[in-house]
Amino acid sequence: MTTATEQEQVIGELRAAPKVFLTTHENPDGDALGSLRAMQLVLEALGKDSVMYMGADQFPLPHEYRHMRFDDVVHDPPPDLEERLVVFLDCGNMDRMPVEFLKSSGARIVNIDHHHDNTRFGDVNLVVSDASCTAEIVYRLARELGVELSRPIAEALYIGLVTDTGKFMFENTTPAAHEMAAALIAAGVQPAQVHQHLYEGLPFSRVQLLARALASVQRFDDGALTLTHLTRDDFAHSDADESDSEGIVDHMRQVEGTLVACLIRDLIGDESRRKVSLRATDGRVDVSRIARGFGGGGHRQAAGFTTDMQLPDLIERLRREVSSQL
Repeated sequence: MTTATEQEQVIGELRAAPKVFLTTHENPDGDALGSLRAMQLVLEALGKDSVMYMGADQFPLPHEYRHMRFDDVVHDPPPDLEERLVVFLDCGNMDRMPVEFLKSSGARIVNIDHHHDNTRFGDVNLVVSDASCTAEIVYRLARELGVELSRPIAEALYIGLVTDTGKFMFENTTPAAHEMAAALIAAGVQPAQVHQHLYEGLPFSRVQLLARALASVQRFDDGALTLTHLTRDDFAHSDADESDSEGIVDHMRQVEGTLVACLIRDLIGDESRRKVSLRATDGRVDVSRIARGFGGGGHRQAAGFTTDMQLPDLIERLRREVSSQL
């Protein structure tokens, strides 16, 4: 939960700052990208000098987000960084944006997020854990700042909303989320067009990778944990890149009896490390608690981490972590 005072503080910071530096977490998802672009457009409407930052290694973006306009993103810190208000969006902790120049810049930091385990690393923190997505918080801020919902702002916010709620299927889908969707559609968003960009017209490599993932599904503990593992060979044989694994874990989540779905994928170019994505099907298991134990984080129903554990040891520990919460 947040307080009106925290929102008022952030509004005051945004109104007072002539220059702003916007960023989000590494490997950005739809909520991160939608919130980033929407906030940039809101600040632009207010006449602010604002820049968006993402590392060059974050590009190209996953296929479903390449229709979004990010040609104006900077990959290096501006020389006047210390004069800018730094705004983090959808970032649970500073380690999710591992850029030393931000940690040592001395700039004032505003932290806007909806992750319940946010470390409140900002000088000013607006953490709304009951918001469906960070885009919902940006939407509220835009309204309080008196910025009209242009179609580009509405589309960016809608991408954040629809992806973080799982197309309005996850438990974070609240009445407020649907009210926000209605307002964004009234502002010009075309849901069918957004769905086409996000979920259709995907490269064949993604289908091939999904086929390999489904062929390797394992179930443990009477199905409580449904898991698959993608190797570097799977990516090579599918002619796929790491972003093509997006959404695969949700297929594990759909299996009857599953409490926790898991995708383990070997990191391309780093033979010793694996990335793990976790999804919970209901409230019985908090996967963010599991992820934090490995140095990661996320939401109660969607979380992840990176590890150098060997696969058999990793699977055994995941089984223990799930069973310990039941």
